[in-house]
Amino acid sequence: MSSFILNHIAISVKNVDESIAFYQKVFGLKEIENTASNSQTRWLLLAENKQLHIIPRPKLEVKTNKAVHFALSTSDLDSFIQHLNALNIEYSDWKNTITKDYVRKDGIHQLYIQDPDGYWIEINNAL
Repeated sequence: MSSFILNHIAISVKNVDESIAFYQKVFGLKEIENTASNSQTRWLLLAENKQLHIIPRPKLEVKTNKAVHFALSTSDLDSFIQHLNALNIEYSDWKNTITKDYVRKDGIHQLYIQDPDGYWIEINNAL
């Protein structure tokens, strides 16, 4: 069987400009060219040519829960927490304890934030 690697994550959002601004402000992601189409979908570069595709759906009602999330890893979780605090972005652990990270059984620290459309994003130090 073939092996697979992650290529991109795509999310539908009500306001593309607001979402692009959020992901650039919080994660410092660089916008790259949408080479697939001439649509209003915009792309952000994660790492190692992995992408986050922001797809406009102005009438969308996002229904999600914390179990439906994507995760990003950083080598400096403490600095990222300081960054979140400076931006007044609330974060929580898995059980929704505000301003608390969680230590998994394997020793990895993680926390969760939500983007403007309510998507959950796990941030951990699994690098």
